[in-house]
Amino acid sequence: MATFTLNINGSSMQVEVDPNTPILWVLRDHLSLVGTKFGCGMAQCGACTIHLDGAAIRSCSLPVSSVGSSEITTIEGLAEKADHPVQLAWIEHDVPQCGYCQAGQIMSAAALLRENPSPTDEEIESAMQGNLCRCGTYLRIKAAIKTASQNL
Repeated sequence: MATFTLNINGSSMQVEVDPNTPILWVLRDHLSLVGTKFGCGMAQCGACTIHLDGAAIRSCSLPVSSVGSSEITTIEGLAEKADHPVQLAWIEHDVPQCGYCQAGQIMSAAALLRENPSPTDEEIESAMQGNLCRCGTYLRIKAAIKTASQNL
């Protein structure tokens, strides 16, 4: 066990865990930040996507010991009132069905728009490629990202 001080959603949080514990489980099991979901455990589905210094990463495969002083943002910290342009566009386009993948989808889309505020269809498809949606709402996801890009 080791003690880690993490910068999560703008707050300093301390946890005592095994250094190999994936940050996903630190967030969910130790800090009760359960918006980030477990999907595959192999960084293949995108349900566990968070931001690490603004970049979208898969939290299921990142050990807590690798985080260091980097800033972690979870879906809970994306916008204080859940009013990030991506979140609002998700509602406008009625994207969620079962909703399980949505936190990861939103976090990936927000990271894309931070880097590229006016992505083409191809750039959206490329950036979102690793996020799986069992319900198949990909067309609505793309439309929501386009709407969000106009409202940044």
